[in-house]
Amino acid sequence: MIQGRITQGCVMAQIGYARVSTAQQDEAAQVKQLEDAGCVEVFHERISTRVPDTEREQLQAALSRLTEGDVLVVSKLDRLGRTQVEVINRLHDLQSNGIHVRTLDGLINTEALGKFAPVVVGMLTGLAEVERELTRERTLESIAYRKATGGDLGGRRKSFNQDQKALAQQLSEQGKSVREIGRMVGLSKSVVARLLSA
Repeated sequence: MIQGRITQGCVMAQIGYARVSTAQQDEAAQVKQLEDAGCVEVFHERISTRVPDTEREQLQAALSRLTEGDVLVVSKLDRLGRTQVEVINRLHDLQSNGIHVRTLDGLINTEALGKFAPVVVGMLTGLAEVERELTRERTLESIAYRKATGGDLGGRRKSFNQDQKALAQQLSEQGKSVREIGRMVGLSKSVVARLLSA
């Protein structure tokens, strides 16, 4: 992870946060855009999208720098979280603390929304809750369907077929060792041991 912080002197209300997710990318372009947009402090890092927000040091630093009336500026909303729900929850939390959010792509500017900002963020929060429930419902329905139809439920894949299992069991009953069985049916000792104990 490569990270840093750029300070341009006096403290102002606009704080920028830039993030890129792979070693092949460079956050310099985002940093420059944020500086050009008037941010006097830009926190930036290069970090995988799989890393939880709590472990994104520069994001946490930017958030801790913000106070009521400040504006958090990002290039796009997806810089603020790993999922839609995380992003909307963060928008809600910032709005609740009197902190505005502006994206350089023009998608959102809670300061410009004025008194309507809480309404918009509230609607987004409601949509995030709907999305979370729909995702949960779809997951449960998918699991139930796969159980009912004998479908794949995920987890560890079998590394042997039913013919190999039957032959291995037969050879075991004949007193063959795990090593011998493995050699005869073309499986490793660990796989033979697993299927015999199943």
